[in-house]
Amino acid sequence: MSIDRHELLRIVKEVVAELATAGELGSQTPAPVSAAPATPTAPVVTPAPATPVATPEPATPEPAVIEPAPTPTSPQGEHVAPEPLAITEISEAQRGTNPKEVVIGLAPAFGSAQTETIIQIPHHDVLREICAGIEEEGLSYRFVRMYRTSDVGFVAHEAAKLSGSGIGIGVQSKGTAVIHQADLPPLSNLELFSQAPLVDLDTFRAIGKNAAKYAKGESPGPVPVRNDQMARPKYQAKAALLHIKETHLCDPNRRAQELRIEGIGR
Repeated sequence: MSIDRHELLRIVKEVVAELATAGELGSQTPAPVSAAPATPTAPVVTPAPATPVATPEPATPEPAVIEPAPTPTSPQGEHVAPEPLAITEISEAQRGTNPKEVVIGLAPAFGSAQTETIIQIPHHDVLREICAGIEEEGLSYRFVRMYRTSDVGFVAHEAAKLSGSGIGIGVQSKGTAVIHQADLPPLSNLELFSQAPLVDLDTFRAIGKNAAKYAKGESPGPVPVRNDQMARPKYQAKAALLHIKETHLCDPNRRAQELRIEGIGR
């Protein structure tokens, strides 16, 4: 079968044209694709670190203030002196024979007309501490009231002369005290506690202990005493008044009396 020449040329031209068209399309650079504008993104905000909240520390409690025990007062708030001691005079005081005793000599007003020291220590407590100090050393004691003098040095010396051991303690109502020995002159002594405002209960107990040690033949160190230069001017007027009141009760014709005091020691 023969092919028409003209028909063959037409087909060849169409094929060449199609190829040429395909070549142009293939050689063209593809147009850049424009990216869609990015949707603006909200900035990421990093939260600041939280400031730590300081936990308040629990408040430290204030130390408890221990108030001293109140002294007796009247409804009007005035100080009330303690009741007089239950004192019984047994007999006229005699020289003791017990070498293991200490005689405690009391001034005329002690425990009766006056019932506390110049700094308001009850006389009951004063005697309790003195007796406790004596008993701690294994010795005994007797109470004697002196009427002929209110001078604490002579009260103590008279107590020492009545003591079987030759050792005595003298105590004034205002709180002045002396430890004395029978064979010493009246104006000498073993230990003197002249500043009554500085003599507290611990001192009275130590006075009892030292007196007992002297009675046993020992040589104890002196009882420590406080020193306050303002004590004398502060209490001078009151001390003089208390001494005058005590002196008014002196009786030069009355001998020393041995006492029994309820609620003290034995």
